[in-house]
Amino acid sequence: MDTDSVHSSHSRGSNRHSERSRERHKPRSRDGSNRSDKNVTISTASAHSAGAEQTPPTTEPQDDNWAETTTAVTGTSDHSLSQEDLAGFGKDSEAPVLKQSWLAFLPLALTLFLGVLVLVTPLAFLLLPQLLWAERLQACGTACEGLFLSLAFKLLILLLAGWAVFLRRPRAALPRLAVFKALLALLTLLLLLSYWLFFGVRILDSQDENYQGIVQFAVSLVDALLFTHYLAVVLLEVRQLQPCFSLCVIRSTDGETRHYNLGQLSIQRAALVVLEHYYKDFSVHNAALLTAAKSRTAKHLAALKVYSVDGPSSDGAASQSRAKMAAAARHKDTSHSELYYEEADHERRVRKRRARLVVAVEEAFTHVRRLQEEEKKKPPGDVMDPREAAQAIFPSMARALQKYLRTTRQQHCHSMDSIQSHLAFCITNNMTPKAFLESYLAPGPTLQYGKECWQVLQWTLVSEAAVTSPLRDGTDFQLKNPDFSLVVSSKAIPHLKISEEYVHPKSHKFVLLLQSETSV
Repeated sequence: MDTDSVHSSHSRGSNRHSERSRERHKPRSRDGSNRSDKNVTISTASAHSAGAEQTPPTTEPQDDNWAETTTAVTGTSDHSLSQEDLAGFGKDSEAPVLKQSWLAFLPLALTLFLGVLVLVTPLAFLLLPQLLWAERLQACGTACEGLFLSLAFKLLILLLAGWAVFLRRPRAALPRLAVFKALLALLTLLLLLSYWLFFGVRILDSQDENYQGIVQFAVSLVDALLFTHYLAVVLLEVRQLQPCFSLCVIRSTDGETRHYNLGQLSIQRAALVVLEHYYKDFSVHNAALLTAAKSRTAKHLAALKVYSVDGPSSDGAASQSRAKMAAAARHKDTSHSELYYEEADHERRVRKRRARLVVAVEEAFTHVRRLQEEEKKKPPGDVMDPREAAQAIFPSMARALQKYLRTTRQQHCHSMDSIQSHLAFCITNNMTPKAFLESYLAPGPTLQYGKECWQVLQWTLVSEAAVTSPLRDGTDFQLKNPDFSLVVSSKAIPHLKISEEYVHPKSHKFVLLLQSETSV
């Protein structure tokens, strides 16, 4: 125990000395090109192109010195920045805008074509007899005119219902065709084809003179289309509402887990629902937090040196590798102590940086309130807007905030522009310092960060079963992107049987008998 404590205290002291020496000799460059922190941006092909190949990830350096290079001289504050200086820092490279393939618009084009055909067909049934044999048609009476009114309102209802269900912006591009949508489209085409065949054989060829019967024929078509739309609502919207499966979603890198209940869906639609929940429920993926164990192991192996007393030999490399493996095995006895002290030292530094950040932010917001009181005394034209106020107080907290983000490995998730925008938002809505710091002290949902931190243009669905097949008990699939994967396993919700037990109202009553005799 004494040896372990001496070894751990010596290692901690040497680590602190090396950190101080690195900070003392570290060059302070404005562009941050000498730093090891990188902002990794992975570009992939468009999600809608079939068989698209992924481009290799490109690494672009991010400016992490915006706190160290922030200087300010204005009349309203001791710390401020000019607009030219602000424009030069914290700007991430914009991802190239990828044009969507024509395959992405193919389902929408087919839906529009089918919708136009549905609306035009009843009107064509009414107009063709008027254009071809109008002089022989019987007069349309009151009942026929009432059918016109019914047909007009039914077409309007069908138009609005079709717009609400089918003409919606697609949430994603699925790898396979949606089975129920294809069946509904096929059923609608068969229905229209049948009516057109009947109209051509029985009405156009014979040139039927009963115009009221033709109008009733068109009304019956609209009624059939309304029932088809009702079937579409049941299959596409209502059928999936009742939960049938419990999905366990695990992120492969850090093991973060969530559980969701879903109805009867296909595998590809279940994957889409999982991704929608992922962006709002899972914390942002931070790859920097996952490199601590790897760097610790690599540092230990790099510190080992093997010497050969017999001189170089043919199997020298193999003997060195065996010696390092043996030394690593002996090192397991003390590795838990090093991990304990390393984590304790990291928590201590995080608490210290957090305390400094909280004090700096509170002082900055106090300065803002003082500025707001001074602005009330000025003319309306000289009042400072929230963006200028945020730029004025940002340098006073920038260094403490940057040190805290570096200690917690969040510096790549927050740029200077995003921090200033959030600060201006808090000032505009009169928020407290605690509300401002909440976005940085605790990791938030993935969607709360910039697109450069989470946006993936293409997810790959890996499944042994066909992606159009429905979910079943024990179905497993993966959603992969270049950084990590989501492993999804499904379990059927068991059938619950609830029995009833009748309790008689008088079963819980009792009688209290009191004795009249008392002891003297």
